Amino acid sequence: MSRRVGVLRFPGTNCDRDVWQAVEMAGDRPEWLWHADRFDAAAYDALYLPGGFSYGDYLRSGALAARAPAMRSVREAADRGVPVLGVCNGFQILTEARLLPGALVKNQSLRFNDDWVELEMKNPVPHFAGPVGPGARVRLPVAHADGRYYVEDDELKRLQDNGQIWFTYVKNPNGSVADIAGVKSEKGNVAALMPHPERAMRNWMGGSDGFAFFKGRG
Repeated sequence: MSRRVGVLRFPGTNCDRDVWQAVEMAGDRPEWLWHADRFDAAAYDALYLPGGFSYGDYLRSGALAARAPAMRSVREAADRGVPVLGVCNGFQILTEARLLPGALVKNQSLRFNDDWVELEMKNPVPHFAGPVGPGARVRLPVAHADGRYYVEDDELKRLQDNGQIWFTYVKNPNGSVADIAGVKSEKGNVAALMPHPERAMRNWMGGSDGFAFFKGRG
């Protein structure tokens, strides 16, 4: 049965159409959700926060978007157990909204990174990338300047102890603490990663490993 999936749009979001098409390719029904509007938190089976440069990355990447009216509905949905996935800027927004731990800061190189990377699954998120098991590796593209994941040592230990590290980089492209590429919430229904699965849906795109991220449980 297809799911009703909300795709959020903020001023500066530029991967929304890619995510929309990925959701359709996976057999689900996407609907646009505008940053300035509240929505029924119980009306959707999943929510996606795509990548881009929300509000031009002013203040900090994701900082203004995290305070948009729609994010209050996202929080309500997350509290109800609705699966929420953030990609790249969506990851930044979810950390700024404190729906996920940590922060995304400038790449160690201080340069924009546009490349393909290999990731290793650490702890599964059945709602997203369900067919990918622990220890499996996937190849996805990255495109970010503020992609270096940072947490203090005590918070890193909590993430490790709670199994909240979702994916790590096999070869760290940005200096992220403990090679972290993606994390999840304590409840496990909110997750995010910096690489772009929606840009790796078919082999002609350079790889098809991203398709599994939109299929949920295997």
